[in-house]
Amino acid sequence: MANNQPLVQRVALVIQYQGTHFHGWQRQPNQRTVQEEIENTISSVVNQSVILHGAGRTDAGVHAAAQVAHFDVPGPIPAHKWATILNSRLANDILIASSAQVESTWHARFSATSRRYRYTLYTEKRPNLFVMPFVWHYYQAQLDPLLIQAALNPLIGCHHLAAFQRAGSSRPHSWVDVQEVKCESQGPFIHIEVQASGFLYGMMRLLVGLLIQVGQQKLSVKNFTDIWVNQRRDVVKHSAPASGLCLLRVGYLEFPFTQEVWYNNMPQFIFY
Repeated sequence: MANNQPLVQRVALVIQYQGTHFHGWQRQPNQRTVQEEIENTISSVVNQSVILHGAGRTDAGVHAAAQVAHFDVPGPIPAHKWATILNSRLANDILIASSAQVESTWHARFSATSRRYRYTLYTEKRPNLFVMPFVWHYYQAQLDPLLIQAALNPLIGCHHLAAFQRAGSSRPHSWVDVQEVKCESQGPFIHIEVQASGFLYGMMRLLVGLLIQVGQQKLSVKNFTDIWVNQRRDVVKHSAPASGLCLLRVGYLEFPFTQEVWYNNMPQFIFY
């Protein structure tokens, strides 16, 4: 007896989005989210419900230069065609950079070995309309990027980082394997990058909120380190605005996309 079931393929996507007008990645009732918009668009093409699995859940207002997701879909559409199909139907603040077929065992979230975020601060006293959606306009005091880098360095390794976890997380523990850290200054812009196996809920924004005090010399590098080593969540008071945060990329041991699609696709602002 012939098997008339349509062939199901797993399709991976590299996704860019401007998070300003989204209530985050994850589908939520009565809110505009990235996951829901892409799921609904895929479903409208194949005329059936589809679930999109993302590599990470960005918060409301957070951007992504190379979010990764996958979905399973039956039918004859080749995987590499999905980027063009979706881009013709999606709003202009979401872009599918590329699509490709992956093995049925490959998973956007569970196959990932790293996530990298970049936080951008703009320190010029004058505002600039063209950079404001993608930065924290922080002009209240001068910041020392060398001190921020010195504070970041001890984070490398596997640590309990409960001090940088917002309430409401369902994660069973606060261990994070931090792989790389970087702070660099380019004109009035300061870029803070952290790469880790995974991130706690709200981690990058709480981290940057405390690093600001180090950059202002209001908090020493030693005291900063003592706060997270001793899991002093009670003294981490401020979360940096979402506008400055971008999911820069997600890493995999096996990935069907060329490096130019996913590696470093958020331009850095540079003033001369």
